[in-house]
Amino acid sequence: GVKIEVLLNATARRDEQGNVIGVVGIGQDITGRIAQEREYSKLIDTANAPIFGVDTQGRVNVWNQCARRLVGYNTSEVMGCSLVQEFITEDYQESVQAVLDRALEGVETANFEFPLITKAGARIDILLNATTRRSEHGKVIGVVGIGQDITGRIAQEREYSKLIDSANAPIFGVDTQGRVNIWNQCAMKLVGYSIDEVMGKNLVQEFITKEYRAVVSTVLDEAMNGQETANFEFPLITKHGVRIEVLLNATTRRNEQGNIIGVVGIGQDITGRIAQEREYSKLIDTANAPIFGVDTKGQVNVWNQCARKLVGYTTEEVMGHSLVQGFISNDYQASVQAVLDRALYGEETANFEFPLMTKAGARIEILLNATTRRDEHGIIIGVVGIGQDITFRIAQEREYSKLIDHANAPIIGVNTHGKVNVWNKCASRLVGYSTDEVMGHQLVEEFITKDYQASVQTVLDKALDGIETANFEFPLMTKAGVRLEVLLNATTRRDEKGDIIGVVGIGQDITGRIAQEREYSKLIDSANAPIFGVDNKGKVNIWNQCAVKLVGYTTEEVMGQSLVREFITPQHRARVQSVIDRALAGDETTNFEFPLMTKGGVLLEVLLNATTRRNEQGSIIGVVGIGQDITARLAQEREYTRLIDTANAPIFGVDAQGRVNVWNQC
Repeated sequence: GVKIEVLLNATARRDEQGNVIGVVGIGQDITGRIAQEREYSKLIDTANAPIFGVDTQGRVNVWNQCARRLVGYNTSEVMGCSLVQEFITEDYQESVQAVLDRALEGVETANFEFPLITKAGARIDILLNATTRRSEHGKVIGVVGIGQDITGRIAQEREYSKLIDSANAPIFGVDTQGRVNIWNQCAMKLVGYSIDEVMGKNLVQEFITKEYRAVVSTVLDEAMNGQETANFEFPLITKHGVRIEVLLNATTRRNEQGNIIGVVGIGQDITGRIAQEREYSKLIDTANAPIFGVDTKGQVNVWNQCARKLVGYTTEEVMGHSLVQGFISNDYQASVQAVLDRALYGEETANFEFPLMTKAGARIEILLNATTRRDEHGIIIGVVGIGQDITFRIAQEREYSKLIDHANAPIIGVNTHGKVNVWNKCASRLVGYSTDEVMGHQLVEEFITKDYQASVQTVLDKALDGIETANFEFPLMTKAGVRLEVLLNATTRRDEKGDIIGVVGIGQDITGRIAQEREYSKLIDSANAPIFGVDNKGKVNIWNQCAVKLVGYTTEEVMGQSLVREFITPQHRARVQSVIDRALAGDETTNFEFPLMTKGGVLLEVLLNATTRRNEQGSIIGVVGIGQDITARLAQEREYTRLIDTANAPIFGVDAQGRVNVWNQC
């Protein structure tokens, strides 16, 4: 009574005289294929993306439910109709027809945008993959398309374009040839040129002054290679010939495939700011802090009144002289020169300490912010520094430094830039580097392993914000290349005004303890029994290799997930949660049976010992369980029970007290 589908070739049968005497048919059972085709048809019809198809004449022969909901036409209204002529807007009919024609020639198209007209007359935008449809013999029989409604995205892009055009900052863009293709209203008001006057014109050649064309071209070229530039100053010439100064962020522009298609820049008119900076220079001389400056050769060209009072030299006595050679003590000349050199390359330094020699021969300590000095064209012309006399504070710090250096625990410190400025004798013995080898070096970048750099930097950053950390574990690399594990208290360091000036840490070498813990972890991970653990919130934090193999989930897939909620069947969750809660209260459980759901949806039975997990202070931090897969054993037990119950002989059993506990059907 089963219906099978047959594909038949019916051939006339003839006798030796050629008379038809019957029919013979050669058939093929296509029941499976028909069932599969129906399944495919069902999947297409219920897909959550609009899918439609046309035959070789461009007539609709596929129109799924999503397409019906999206466009409004039901299947009977579209089947056999010309897709292009009846549902595509006139302005797109030619391009859509071209895509269909290419697909009918075997040339498929991906990510083609075109519009469809809904039954209600609305226009919706579709992103389509047009795929050639073939018969079982490979013959092209039409085109099928899987689409995506991008009407919202297109509307959003238009909204972005409107926002750019009406933004209150000048925004412009160029294509890959440097020709203007974005010019918003603010740019029009600022520069004076209308959109029609600039579109398609070369930005650099027609609107940038000659002396800046090379650098602006470089910025655009770098952005075309994906290297963006922030806060770049350059001039634009207005329609009336006025030069305005613009501060620009040059951003690479990409299409939806990620290909670079140009550069867009959001600017700021800083013409007024430049003029204001010139005014500020008049205020420097009367400031109540020592301010001095040097040119690109390191010769003094700024020396304000406060500097004169502090050091004793008049302006005439210092102008044109080398700051480093004439006024810095020999032991600091190299480091001060390095700060000046960096600032002359645009790398400024804040809170740099260095000594100056007064006219009377006294050494005074200065805390300095070294700032790069530029002319109106952005060219570096020197360095200017605003200082503070910290001579007394340095004397006090040297006393503290002596106490720190002789402590019997490793003590290290960094300044606000993360550079080492405290490294006591115990730290030297432990790590192997002398004080001279580490001072001024980046603690994180040079002495911390890469896998810990981010977390150590976070601890330092928090301490620099006043948030101190106790008992933080991090690694240090010794001079011999050995990795040490350190337990650290990171404390914020402040100056006499309460301003944060760095971080100091008192440490403890816990390398041996960590090695022991890793050995335990390795034993757990490689054990031939499933071992897993949860923290005090029930979230997975141990999942060994055997558990991975047994349940199918990788460590990454389970870590941080709720064991009970995610992997236990609903009817067993309360019971399993109760065992975990008791273990978190110190009440451990042995030989507890519970189910786990595998990644493949299979229910496994696990026999578990649930053990309370404690930290080194004895505080409960979670539960660890060593399990055994008893799925097969339970299945076997159930099979034995079934065999006993259905046996054709009477079977009964009693327990140790003689009470019946087996009584089969027979």
